[in-house]
Amino acid sequence: MKRLAMIVALLATPLAAQVEQGRPNADFEPAFPAQTRAPALESTQVQAGWLVRGLEHPWGIAVLPGGRFLVTERPGRMRLVGSDGVSAPISGLPDVDARRQGGLLDVAVRDDFAQTRRVWWTYAKRVTGGTVTAAATGTLSADGPRMEQVRDIFVQQPPSRNPMHYGSRIVFGPDGLAHITTGEHFGRADRQLAQDLETTYGKVVRVTPEGEVPPDNPFVGREGLDTIWSHGHRNMQGAAIGPRGRLWTIEHGPAGGDELNRPMPGRNYGWPVISYGVNYNGSDVGSGAAVREGMEQPVYYWDPVIAPGGIAFHNGRGGFDWDGDLLIGSLNPGGLVRLRFAQGRVAGEERLLRDIGRVRDVEVLEDGTVLLLIDADDGGILRVRPAD
Repeated sequence: MKRLAMIVALLATPLAAQVEQGRPNADFEPAFPAQTRAPALESTQVQAGWLVRGLEHPWGIAVLPGGRFLVTERPGRMRLVGSDGVSAPISGLPDVDARRQGGLLDVAVRDDFAQTRRVWWTYAKRVTGGTVTAAATGTLSADGPRMEQVRDIFVQQPPSRNPMHYGSRIVFGPDGLAHITTGEHFGRADRQLAQDLETTYGKVVRVTPEGEVPPDNPFVGREGLDTIWSHGHRNMQGAAIGPRGRLWTIEHGPAGGDELNRPMPGRNYGWPVISYGVNYNGSDVGSGAAVREGMEQPVYYWDPVIAPGGIAFHNGRGGFDWDGDLLIGSLNPGGLVRLRFAQGRVAGEERLLRDIGRVRDVEVLEDGTVLLLIDADDGGILRVRPAD
């Protein structure tokens, strides 16, 4: 009851202090209270220490039974990390297109990994005519050094000439189905395809673990690709399943307009027609508006940006009073962002660890420990716990 009363008070206090973040790039009014610049939460004292150093631009992490992890490095390597250190690169992975923002991206496993040893990942793939976001699956050998029976379960279409804005995360919902987030490759012509239902640019894609189409996808039997779950996204580099089993995504805006969304089947999230940001040269995005009938509003947005990476919901364990709070990796200005919710909306925001650099992914362990992937030439995994 005390926590509920605090949240209600935060929502009802328009003059509450906000997180220090600088002047906005655009001049939009939020569509509803606390859609941006929510009240600042009470500061949490945390401590962070290196679990692993020496990884080159780590991008995604998956927790394995027994306390080990799979970690991707953007140049195209996947490694096992455990108490015995960091393994040599796992062999058998497909070639990646590591130009610009491409490379080996996310990695995920399901609860049955101990029985199946199946792994899924997303990556930038060079194809005839250009480059695309792809998702693949394989079986990790019993002794760990190689991936076997590798095949793609999703390949974005059509190819792009721009090695930019690939997304991409892959997360499994309670129904066992895979949600794959994609980007729209940044270019002025490419970005328009986020609205095109005959492409998988700027989409959430929903498929089975084998890459087949679920019969209840929103565009099955209708105009549009039957793999599409939602559309009108820019560059989604974060995705997670929330406490109620629903998908949440986070995407990069242009100058301003980073968005947190809760994608619903068949819905249009507006890019590049509407945005709470502006183009990098200061010109309007699309219509120059942030609201349009028939297009969804973000649950929350940032201006200036936080350049969001991976996201994870906390379980409230390990000494953190964060049950149900969303943790977001920030690439720029860096650090960790925490959001608290009430009635499905953001009730407060906190910025932590502002000086640790670019946080590419966030993982919450069963005991409440938070792991952060630091994206750098000499990057690694930071372990975050409450301060002593």
